[in-house]
Formats: sequence, structure tokens, C-alpha cells
Amino acid sequence: MKITDVKTLLVDQYLFVQIYTDEGITGLGESGAWAFLEASAAAVETFKRYLIGQDPLQIEHHWQYLYRCYHFRGAAIMGALSAIDIALWDISGKYFGVPCYQLLGGKTRHKARVYYHVFGDTREKLVEGCMEAKKQGFTAVGHLTPFVDSSRREEGKSASFCSKIGKAAESVYEYRKAVGEEVDLCIEIHRQLSVPEAIALGREIEPCRPLFYEDPVRPDNLDDMERVAQALSIPIATGERFHTLQEFAMLISRNACRYIRPDICMCGGLTHAKKIAALAEAFGVLVVPHNPLSPVSTAACLQLAACIPNFAIQEYPIGEQEPPKSRIVKSAARLEKGFLLIPDAPGLGMELAEDARESCPYVPREYVTKLHEDGSVMDQ
Repeated sequence: MKITDVKTLLVDQYLFVQIYTDEGITGLGESGAWAFLEASAAAVETFKRYLIGQDPLQIEHHWQYLYRCYHFRGAAIMGALSAIDIALWDISGKYFGVPCYQLLGGKTRHKARVYYHVFGDTREKLVEGCMEAKKQGFTAVGHLTPFVDSSRREEGKSASFCSKIGKAAESVYEYRKAVGEEVDLCIEIHRQLSVPEAIALGREIEPCRPLFYEDPVRPDNLDDMERVAQALSIPIATGERFHTLQEFAMLISRNACRYIRPDICMCGGLTHAKKIAALAEAFGVLVVPHNPLSPVSTAACLQLAACIPNFAIQEYPIGEQEPPKSRIVKSAARLEKGFLLIPDAPGLGMELAEDARESCPYVPREYVTKLHEDGSVMDQ
């Protein structure tokens, strides 16, 4: 079997890669380059020069060749490599007639617990979202900020340290009151705090027993994440921006988190994600795959969740069962009472709809970031 073509498809706000073979098997993958999808598509075109004519089943060799050939890294390149890797695993599964997870060691579970995205530009809306998620049968809610979700165009308001931390803590207590002890809270900070702020807020919300405290500070400085983790009893989750096994190794070896958040569409596809999970397993660290993308990303995440022993919970973005996301693929992953069922179809078990590009035209993400009241840049 040989690769005959590699094509990119920009659909809605996502970049898909399809790899074609001379035996009629087509593989599907997705890039997690987020706001740099055009650059990631260009990287796929560069990789295509090598891939045409290759045996798609030699996945590890192709991964090493593409990763090490020109030495450079970054989101656009790693997103492209991840999409290609996922597509090659999809081909392999279809070729052998088994799900990808069967080729990665077999199934360790038959369903994956998920946490549901909750959004709101007021505390009241976030509380309502938590209650609605519980009503729908979810046992965990996430993407849940104590600072409310505001537009990137909306100016951030200044507040005293005491007021900022106090009001944020009040929000978390409101979330806990709304759902009781039956629902876990995955508290998302979006890298908005300094080290002193992150420690202060973490200590304030410890009695609420959040499942994890995600990205309290920017991940660029591992020392900062370590300082926060060592000062708190609640577990830190981070890693969605990391590209390589080595970055995760440095993070884990510092005891800077108890949950890692590899993005399969960014960290090197299923090949690298499985290695990252194994590294985490050796240190007793649990895996929460990052997943803000399309149903294709969800399908890839389920393949990983199925075959690793240290899977904790899966991020599940809203809207996969309804348009426009439901128009992108032929059928989405099955959701039952807060769990996604592990599919048994060959490969990813996911196919793009034939008219995906026409029914969901590409919409580039607006290039704008949030500013503080004083005009300085604010993370979000």
C-alpha cells in the first residue's frame, strides 16, 4: 500500500487532513494549530513532498522523519504533523479492520467520562450552565472560569488583589452550591493570574474540592507552575500548549501538576500522545486530553482514552450533536449519561460529511486579544 495524495480542508474553524492510498483507504486527521490554520496547512503541503509514495503503515518512522528532518518546531508544524499522524493511524485501523486503540494495545475501558463546557458572561449564567449540565446527566463541568467569560474586545477591569481573589472564590463556591457534591468542578483560569494570585485563589477554593485547577499561570515558565503546585493541596492541570514529549517530561519531573492536558491534534498525534501518557503513568500523573476542536478531535481523543490506564476524564466541547458541528461529520460520538462510548468501528470510527466544506465554510478566527484597563495585554 502506498500514499497517493495528501489534501487539506479548511472547514468552519478547523483544519482537516485527508491521506489517500492506492488501495482506496483514506485516513482523516485534524490540526490543533487553532488560530494559525493556514500556516499549518502550508506545513502539510511541505510534508506532502515526502509522504507521496510512502507506505502509510510505517507510522513511527514517518513521525521521526517529519519531526527531525528540518529541526524546527512550533504550533503550525506540530499541528500539521499531528493531523498526518492521526490520519495514518486511521488508515492502519481501516487496513486491519480494527479501531486504532486495538493497534495501540487494546481497550482498557468501554466508555470515557467527560466534562461538559460551561460558558457565561455573568456569574448567574455560569451557575445556570452548571445546573443544566447536571440535569443533562454530566458528572463534571469544565472550561469553568471564576472570572466569567467576556469578549476579547471587552476591556478587562482593574480590581484590588483582595477584591479580585475574593469575588473569584465566591463564584467557585456558588458553582459548588449549585451542583452539590455529585458533580466535579474543573476550574479553568486561562493563565490569567500571577503566582501570588494563583496561590491565594487556590487556597481560598480548596474547601470546594475542585477536580483540578487548570492553567493558573502561563505555562511558559515551568518554575512558576511548580511554585503554584507545591503551595496548594488541590491538583494542577496543564499542558495544552505543549508540543513535545520533552516538555511534558520537564513538567512532570518537577511535580508541577497532577493532571496533564496533551492536545492530540497538537502534541504529535496518537503516536506521541501514547508516549506522553506512558511517561505520566510512570509518575502517577493522570491524563485529561485537551479538546476544544471538532468531532474529529473527539474521535482521536477517544482512541487514546480507550487504551491508556491513567485516563482521568475527557474534555467534551459543546455542540457536537447539533449544527454546525454535526454537519461536519457523518455521525458524532455517542453520548450517554455523561460518558462517551468507545467506538468499535475501524480506524477513528469517524468520517467527514461529503459536503462538509460547502455546508460549513471556513471562518478564520478573528485576530484580537483582550487588554487590561491600562492597555496592557491580558491572557485569556
